[in-house]
Formats: sequence, C-alpha cells, structure tokens
Amino acid sequence: VMRLTKPTLFTNIPVTCEERDLPGNLFNQLMKDDPSTVKGAETLMLGEMLTLPQNFGNIFLGETFSSYISVHNDSTQVVKDILVKADLQTSSQRLNLSASSAAVAELKPDCCIDDVIHHEVKEIGTHILVCAVSYTTQTGEKMYFRKFFKFQVLKPLDVKTKFYNAETDEVFLEAQIQNITTSPMFMEKVSLEPSILYSVAELNMIDTTGKSESTFGSRTYLQPMDTRQYLYCLKPKQEFAEKAGVIKGVTVIGKLDIVWKTNLGERGRLQTSQLQRMAPGYGDVRLSLETIPDTVNLEEPFDITCKITNCSERTMDLVLEMCNSNSIHWCGVSGRQLGKLHPSSSLHLALTLLSSVQGLQSVSGLRLTDTFLKRTYEYDDIAQVCVVSSEVKQS
Repeated sequence: VMRLTKPTLFTNIPVTCEERDLPGNLFNQLMKDDPSTVKGAETLMLGEMLTLPQNFGNIFLGETFSSYISVHNDSTQVVKDILVKADLQTSSQRLNLSASSAAVAELKPDCCIDDVIHHEVKEIGTHILVCAVSYTTQTGEKMYFRKFFKFQVLKPLDVKTKFYNAETDEVFLEAQIQNITTSPMFMEKVSLEPSILYSVAELNMIDTTGKSESTFGSRTYLQPMDTRQYLYCLKPKQEFAEKAGVIKGVTVIGKLDIVWKTNLGERGRLQTSQLQRMAPGYGDVRLSLETIPDTVNLEEPFDITCKITNCSERTMDLVLEMCNSNSIHWCGVSGRQLGKLHPSSSLHLALTLLSSVQGLQSVSGLRLTDTFLKRTYEYDDIAQVCVVSSEVKQS
C-alpha cells in the first residue's frame, strides 16, 4: 500500500562563503552551476525541481486521502478467486473503500491486481486502513490474510466565532480562522450558509473602480499560525421579520464553508456544524428606532420613528408617556392611548422632540404602561443624536 500525494519542491542547503575566504568564489560558482537551484536566487533554500514524498506525510481533516493498493503474486503458481477488500476504520465507523466487490478469476505468477481508493477525511484522530486478501490455491485450499496501516488525521484550522446583536434584528458574525498546519494555505473560499430564517451579506469585499476585490488582497495566502477575520451580516427574511416571537427564539445562524489549497494544489474543505448564538432578551415589549437623524439644529424640532413590538404571549393595552430630560424635550401629548397590541404584533410611532443643549445628546424618557397588568416599561438611552448650532450646520 502506498499513499498517493503530490510531489514537493526540492530544497537544497546553500553552502557559501565570502570571496576573501580560502575557497574564494568556488562555492558560489558551484551553486550557480547546480541545475536544481533557482537562477538568480541560488542562496534560497528553494529549488526548481520536484521530489517524490519519502514518507507517509501528514493528513488533515477535510482533505482527500488517496492510496494505491497492489496485490502481487510472488509464487510460481496460479491462484484463483482473488478478492481484495479495503476498509477504513475510524473511532466511530468502518467504511468500505474498495472500488469493486467482485472477485478476480485468477492471478498468474509475477502479476498484480491494482486498485486506487479515495476518501474525504471527515474525522480527527486515529484511522486504520485494513486491507484483506482472500484467494484459492491450485490445491483448492482457501487462504486469507490482512494488513493494517495506521495513520493520524490532524486538525488543519482553528475556527472561532463571535456574534454581535444589533439594535435591529441584524446579527453580525465574526469568524476567526487560524492556519495551524506547518505550510501556507491558499484560502479559495470562506462563505456562510445561513439558516432558513436569514439572508447573509459578506463584508469581506471592497469596491474599487467598479470592481469588487477581497479585503485580504488578490493572493489570499494564510501563513502557518496566522489568523484572519471574516465578517458577515445576517438579516431576517421579510416573512420572518414581522414575527417577533420567531426571531426572538432563534439561536441557529448557519454554518461556515471553508475551501483551501496547499502545496501543489491539494484541495481541502471543511464545513462547520450549525453555529448558534445566545438570542437577545427583549422582555415583554421591545422598542426600537426605525429612523432618526444623525445631526439636528439646536432648539429646532426633529422627527423620529419608533417601532413597538409585543414580544409576550398576551394582548396588551398600552399608554405612551414622554418625560423630558435636561437636554431633550418631547413635543406632543403625553399619556395618550396606543390601543390594544396583540402578541407578535407591532406598531409604528412618529414622534417629535427638540434639544436645548449642544453636543451628543441621548434620547431618553419614553414610558409604556400596560393598563391590563398595571406594569410600566421604561426606555432610556434609546439612541444618540448630535446637536449643533444652526449657524454651524448652515456653514
């Protein structure tokens, strides 16, 4: 049994010295004449030739394990009914990798039965390739033997995720991917497959001169032990965004699909399990801002739009109260009835306010009271707005 792997670039150890030393320019000239060195860069430990692998090498999760199996008749007799079976034993299962389950009628002396097997490695840990051969001799005696080939499957990448919940129902996912192998990787694709409730937007591209380019450059190589951050924005689909109860309980976001290449093009692929987050708790009533200006004039009214959502499982009868602060003053009638709000339903409110103090001011002072249970919900520091003098804004 031989593992089929790509060759590697030949590396040579440069031997050189200064011209004033005894060998003079002898070593440098020998390196220049060596056909295996890179012309113009002879002192680098990198050659132009390929060398076949001398050992089994490392196998990483997500790569394809390929092996060449050859059964050779070393005797002087013809054997019959030869059956070659190759199984891969892991810690959790046993897989049959044989290309054919049919027996070969006969095998003459000095002849071979060859087979090539492929398997995408999906488990970490010890793997045992079990090769079993059964045949019948000329005297009719049935013979059987097995050989075991043990190897370890290593972890190629370390993936860490962080979730950030926005004031809206948007979720930002940061994926930190670290190359924990000993060789560089070419990151071919890193994408997020969202769950059925979300649509995803990748934030790893920049638009320059009408052409989208990766924020990591045109050559997205990841050196050993280097880490790279990928960012994604998930938004609830329209049919689910209106259902407050559905989004409130969502913990499954989706899964990452990572494809890379190493050495001379060996391809590897990993897909994470379903990523889960801690769903934010909004309580019984959720208040969020739909629209608000970034900058407003001092002592001039400005409008905001609020969205009130009933996140409980009961109907509410809400009353809105507006409390002024030292800098923010509400315009309108406080204590007005908003009416009944059914579970998972929402309503939009257009409100007007003004600020009497310049600078970055916090919008606060909204109170919602449920008349059924006599319970009041307070909302302070809802958002911030920059208040400037009217002369400054006009200039």
